[in-house]
Amino acid sequence: RELDREPPMIGISDISHVIQVAVAPVFLLMAVASVLIVLTNRLARIVDRARALDERVETVDDAHREQVREDLVVLAHRARLVNGAITLAVLCALCVCGVIVMLFAGAVLQLDNSRAIALLFIAAMVCFIAALAGFLRETYLATSTLRFGRRR
Repeated sequence: RELDREPPMIGISDISHVIQVAVAPVFLLMAVASVLIVLTNRLARIVDRARALDERVETVDDAHREQVREDLVVLAHRARLVNGAITLAVLCALCVCGVIVMLFAGAVLQLDNSRAIALLFIAAMVCFIAALAGFLRETYLATSTLRFGRRR
C-alpha cells in the first residue's frame, strides 16, 4: 500500500544543495545587518543631539529658543523615519530567516513550499526597499536642514 511506504531519506547531497541555495539569502542577511548598523548609529546620533538641544532650550535667549525648538521638531521627525526604516529592515531580516528555514524544512520534510518561499522573499525585498527609501528620506531631511555658518 502507498500509505505504508516511508518517504525517501534525505541524503547529504540533498542537504549540501540546500546549503548552496541558502547562501544567497545569508548574504542578503549580512547586507541587512550592515544597514541596521548604519541606521542604529544614525538614530543614536539623533537622540544624542536631541537630548543636548532639549537641555539647552531653557538656557538660550528668546531669540534662539524658537530655533532650538524647530530643530527638536526636525530631529523628532528624523528619528521617526529612522525608526521606521529599522523596523522594516528587521522585518526584512525575519522574512529572509523564514526563507532559509523553509528551504531546509522543505528539503527535510520533502515539501514543495516554493510558493511560500517566493512570497517571503518578495516580502523581504519590499521591506528592504521601503527601509532604504526611509533612510534616503531621513538623509535628505538631515541635509536639507543644515545651516552652515549660522551666528551663535
